[in-house]
Amino acid sequence: MNTTAMSPLTVTPLGFVPDLKNSTLDPLNETACENWKEIHHLVFHVANICFAVGLVIPTTLNLHMILLRGLLTIGCALFIIWATLYRCALDIMIWNSVFLVVNLLHFIYLVYKRRPIKIEKELSSLYKRMFEPLHVPPELFQRLTGQFCNIQTLKTGQAYAAEDKTSVDDRLSILLKGKMKVSYRGHFLHNIYPCAFIDSPEFRSTQMNRGEKFQVTIIADDNCKFLCWSRERLTYFLESEPFLYEIFKYLIGKDITNKLYSLNDPTLNDKASKKIDRQSSLCSQLSVMQMRNSMASTSDSEDGLQMFLRGTSSASSLRNNQQEFYNAYGVSRLQHDVFC
Repeated sequence: MNTTAMSPLTVTPLGFVPDLKNSTLDPLNETACENWKEIHHLVFHVANICFAVGLVIPTTLNLHMILLRGLLTIGCALFIIWATLYRCALDIMIWNSVFLVVNLLHFIYLVYKRRPIKIEKELSSLYKRMFEPLHVPPELFQRLTGQFCNIQTLKTGQAYAAEDKTSVDDRLSILLKGKMKVSYRGHFLHNIYPCAFIDSPEFRSTQMNRGEKFQVTIIADDNCKFLCWSRERLTYFLESEPFLYEIFKYLIGKDITNKLYSLNDPTLNDKASKKIDRQSSLCSQLSVMQMRNSMASTSDSEDGLQMFLRGTSSASSLRNNQQEFYNAYGVSRLQHDVFC
């Protein structure tokens, strides 16, 4: 029997040395970079430059996300052009098309969020005078004034609130145009000018006690226009916006101190009130503190008010105005509103 013919294996002699020069290379080595190819087209490099610039934009830059998405979108578009016209690579074109759509959608959304917010002409002065100095964003102010409030008007002589008749639970308003007069039992207390709350003392003093009535009469001394919020819906909205809630607390407290300050100067007009608003309201705070300290030093609140008013011009008329304001709002309640 020929064992050599039956065996499928070949036997290599012990002294045999294989010829490596004439042997074929293993297919796994075909991907080795023996010869570098030529540099890609300029479009390819510009696309990568866009990616690199977009990634090194500092995050402290205000528009860094918009710039990043914009450069990524441009880079993907250039990659599609390079893969289609110069590389003829279908897979590269498909993947970059997907990336292009994703980045383009992000870019459009970011630009839309940065769009200028258009505030109504009637509300622009209110925003610039009261809310913009406190860094309230225009979009937040638009939400505040665009959902649950409306603009109402009053003709000369019409009443906004009647003493002992109108409920204080329904609304909170800011005067936009005109002038209103506040009186108690027929005695003049003070005026209300544009960009001032109409019923801030009532709003603050009745947050815990509902069902009360206005203790003063508020009448339009001119053709008036005012912004009116539903009190209940405004309260719910402010609870969901802590920043705006603190802003309202500050504005209402400042408005109350300005109303107290105006009692010391009944001739205070709108121009003078704007000047006070631009200041730090230190005079208003000192006036209220002096009134509180003078009242605390005496057992009779009337004597305390008279001591506070001593030394001012027209002391008798001011004393009457101060006493009427005390009777209308309650000095102790206002002190709690301003300082708590």
